Parts: sequence; C-alpha cells; structure tokens
Amino acid sequence: MAEDRAALRARIAPGAPVGVTEEMIHALVHSFYDRIRIDPALGPVFNRVITDWDPHLERMCDFWSSVMLMTGRFKGAPMAAHVRIEGLRPTHFARWLHLFRQAAAELCPPEAAAVFVAKAEMIAQSLQLGIAASRGELPPARAAT
Repeated sequence: MAEDRAALRARIAPGAPVGVTEEMIHALVHSFYDRIRIDPALGPVFNRVITDWDPHLERMCDFWSSVMLMTGRFKGAPMAAHVRIEGLRPTHFARWLHLFRQAAAELCPPEAAAVFVAKAEMIAQSLQLGIAASRGELPPARAAT
C-alpha cells in the first residue's frame, strides 16, 4: 500500500512531468536564498528572523520537494511562521517573487521554471492573504444580495 501511494504521488506530482529533481530543488533553494540574504529589502527581514541558515535551507528543500514532487517531507506551518514576522508587506512578497523568478529562470529548464514560479505565486498570494486576515486588514465580506 505504501509503495502504491508513493508511486501515485510520483505520477501526479506537478514537478515530475517537467523533470524537477531533488538536485534541481537544492540548487534553486540555495541560489534563491543566497540572493535573499544580500538583498537590500529582504536581507534585513530574513536575517533578523533566521539565525541559523543551514536548518532553514534544509526545511525549504523539504518544503519544495513536498510541493513539487509530493514527497511529504515537509512538516511545518508556513502561515503561522510568516504571520509572526513583524513588518512583512506586499512589497516584500513582490521582491521575493522577483528574486525567485530570476533564480528559477537561471537554474531550471523553462518548463520546470514555469511550474516553480506558478507554485511560488500561489504560495505568496496565500501567505499575503493569511497575514492580512490575521492583522484584520481584509475588507469585510459582502453579504449576498
């Protein structure tokens, strides 16, 4: 049964048809966060929150492996972690996506880069909505008429 589940996950994983590998994920995560750490807008935010980069990079490789290859390795609560970061704004997410797009374009074949970027955009949107909701910044929902 476990083998059947693993085989199914491998077949339906979004990264599988475009050739995403663990090596590609590792290269992308490390290159992307190298950019983040020195970025004038994002570096101070990330460096304030992350005191030991090696475990963070390992977790991010697990995260992207779970997203792209459906390995299930990531165990965590990204929303809760990001909600706790003071001062996080939409401009930070726009810059995060810009740097992610650059790294993906440089390191991945075009089809794989497109899937990575599509997932990153969905993740960024979800995190932004969750953060805004936690801060009470979302407009009230309109009642159906």
